[in-house]
Parts: sequence; structure tokens; C-alpha cells
Amino acid sequence: MSKEKKTISGFERYLRDEIGIEFKACLYFFAMLFFYCMYRVIGGVYEASILHMAELILMTYGMGYLQVYVLSNFDEAEQFGKKEVCYLVFCSLLYTGASWLFGWFDRQVGWTIGFLGYTLFEYVGAVWVYRVRRKIDEKLLNEELRAFQERGRDGEGN
Repeated sequence: MSKEKKTISGFERYLRDEIGIEFKACLYFFAMLFFYCMYRVIGGVYEASILHMAELILMTYGMGYLQVYVLSNFDEAEQFGKKEVCYLVFCSLLYTGASWLFGWFDRQVGWTIGFLGYTLFEYVGAVWVYRVRRKIDEKLLNEELRAFQERGRDGEGN
């Protein structure tokens, strides 16, 4: 019999990371696009710039790679300490800087500061969502383990 691998392969790790980055990009893009659209609607404009949306999605993918491969995937961390708070603020500042650079909010200071607060709130929400998901996954895995152990005990008696 061959020995079972106890860890995931490099390719499986890569796929896990890529799926996580895809999820992050979608999550953060949707949230930021919502803020951008609210800015446009409140300003009386009912169209969104395709260029701005392209910048937003490219930014969220880039930030996903940065978060996963450089910043220890901080928004999914089990413990949230000073380092993770620094990463959260750093990423929010990068997004806000991009919003100013690319003129997503027409370089209006109030909207840009509002966007900074929104991204901070968005990251805190993501941290909470990942934590809840982890607890649910843990609960399901424990239930599956108990069911597996029960099946093993039932088989021993036969």
C-alpha cells in the first residue's frame, strides 16, 4: 500500500490560493462598485465609467495577490492582532490612494475620506465573515468526524 499524503500538494495549494483570490476580488469589487455607484447616483449620474470599473477590478485582483502572497492573507487570519490591523489599514489606504489617482470620486476630499472609512468597514466585515465561515466549517467537520467514528465503532462489533 502506498503511504497517504498528509498535506496538500503544491498544485492544490496554488488552486486553493487562486480560488481565494478570485473570491476576494469578487467580494471587494462588488462592495466598492456599490460605493462608486452610490456616489454616481447621489451626484445625479446614472451611468458608471467602464474605465473606472476596469480599474476597480484590476485593483481588487492585485490587492488579492498582495494579501495572499505578501500580507499573510490577513483578512482570513485566525487571530487578529496589531500586524493584521496594520495590513488592513495599509490596504485601505492603497485603495483610497488609487481612488484619488484614478479619479473615481472626482478627487472630492469628502467622498475620498468616506471611501477610506468604507474600505476599513468592508475589511472588518470580511474578517467577520471569514471567521463565521471558519466556525461553521469547524462545526461541520466535527460532525463528520463523529459520524465517521460511529461508523467505525459499529463495524467493530460485527
